[in-house]
Amino acid sequence: MSAVQRVDVPGVIDDRVTISVVDGIADVKMNRADKRNALDNAMFTSLNAAGEYLKKLDGLRVVVLSGDGASFCAGLDFSSFAQMAEAGAKANAADDKADKKTDMNAGSMVDGRITHMAQQVCWVWQEVPVPVIAAVHGHALGGGIQIALGADIRIVHPDTQLSVREVHWGLIPDMTGTLMLSRLVRPDIVKNLVFTARVFSGHEAHEMGIATQLSQNVHADAMTMAREIAGRSPEAVRGAKKLINLLANSGAAEQFAAERETIGKLIGSANQAEAVMSHFEKRPPNFESGSLFR
Repeated sequence: MSAVQRVDVPGVIDDRVTISVVDGIADVKMNRADKRNALDNAMFTSLNAAGEYLKKLDGLRVVVLSGDGASFCAGLDFSSFAQMAEAGAKANAADDKADKKTDMNAGSMVDGRITHMAQQVCWVWQEVPVPVIAAVHGHALGGGIQIALGADIRIVHPDTQLSVREVHWGLIPDMTGTLMLSRLVRPDIVKNLVFTARVFSGHEAHEMGIATQLSQNVHADAMTMAREIAGRSPEAVRGAKKLINLLANSGAAEQFAAERETIGKLIGSANQAEAVMSHFEKRPPNFESGSLFR
């Protein structure tokens, strides 16, 4: 085995994401353990920078994506939800909603992409031309599970707590989750997970087909699988991923545009703000009759 090489990636902020490479295997870690690797502006930016770097890395064979500390990723940082509630209580105009998304940096688009920044932190792992294995433990909630869904393979600890959590916050899974989950799981199960926002275990995720396999040591087993894949013909592996994705990801641009349109109507709306405020105030929500989607 060659020596492990720590890579300094342009665009990564405050070491929010670390990358080490050995024998063509990139070990990518979200590095915000004190916040369960929650997603803030710096994490969004850093994940995107890491993915873009890996897309062009010579000699890359496999990527292993994991979270440092006790969790894979607990989803959006709580401070962002508090900002949504505060802003939503003050503003109703569509241009105000666009401003709020820009403040979070998650809604910004880049020319030539089919995603905005929040979607790209998940989709970039499909664009990386080699297999991406997510090693998932602890928590994978909201944006966290959507990042895991962006990987090609998911090795999950059976006790992991997972949730498509967005509806709890008055939102929808807009980080490519509607496509990525729907291609793995029956539509009625997808709807159950999204509508209820319930937490489920890694064991149940495996039964539903979200987890590729279960493991008591997800990172070690992901690295073992990565070494096996790295021993195959790199052209064959890259070609196979391209062909499989060509079929599996058909219609992605249209679906992601629909996600952006829907989330744009929800962020800052009265009911979205009420979902957030009722959570933090620990009381039942008092929702208005919905009129955004008829």
